[in-house]
Amino acid sequence: MTTLVSAPVAPLLDRLFAEAEATPPSTSPAFASVSSDERQRLMRSKADYRALYAALKDFALPVSRDTGRLLYILARATQAKAIVEFGTSFGLSTLHLASALRDNGGGRLITSEFEPSKLATAKVNLAEGGLADLVEFREGDALQTLATDLPDRIDLVLLDGAKALYGDILALLEPRLRPGAVIVADNADYCPDYLEHVGSPANGYLTMPFTDDVELSIRLG
Repeated sequence: MTTLVSAPVAPLLDRLFAEAEATPPSTSPAFASVSSDERQRLMRSKADYRALYAALKDFALPVSRDTGRLLYILARATQAKAIVEFGTSFGLSTLHLASALRDNGGGRLITSEFEPSKLATAKVNLAEGGLADLVEFREGDALQTLATDLPDRIDLVLLDGAKALYGDILALLEPRLRPGAVIVADNADYCPDYLEHVGSPANGYLTMPFTDDVELSIRLG
């Protein structure tokens, strides 16, 4: 775990996680004004989710520290060379995945984010971590940005964008998933159709809830 636990990445991640923990979304008046029921509806909606994420554009919304470490370990264990990430945010998960690519000897990480300001912050963070050369940043709707110019064989996928779109994003990537490819879906409980799809071995997956927040799946081949 040379890159992940060494400078400049390790102190950068410590700072970014601390900043995220110090400014949770609950501190935003715009977010607080949305009722819990409405937040649940927006998280599950394929049409209206942008309103919620627009209200959260100044917040990192990172994976947990443990999930970040899990991403690194999975990418290293599978010797991943081609990774796709849906939902860049400020790039904390991207830093973990790119660190694994560095320690795997190189590769390509494609990450997509529709909030321009978040993508700009992520680019700064990846440059500070010395990992920007491994990352291809795509700005816009992932249903479009991830529809073309993908690696022939994808080794690992992180789904951590608009939850309602997980099934649609997986459908774009599915033809290129190699046997044994790993899919990590954060907060997948907001997308029942995704869980139903990966939950059926007939669809070519084996899956399990890894934690309360993470669904871990593999492509069976």
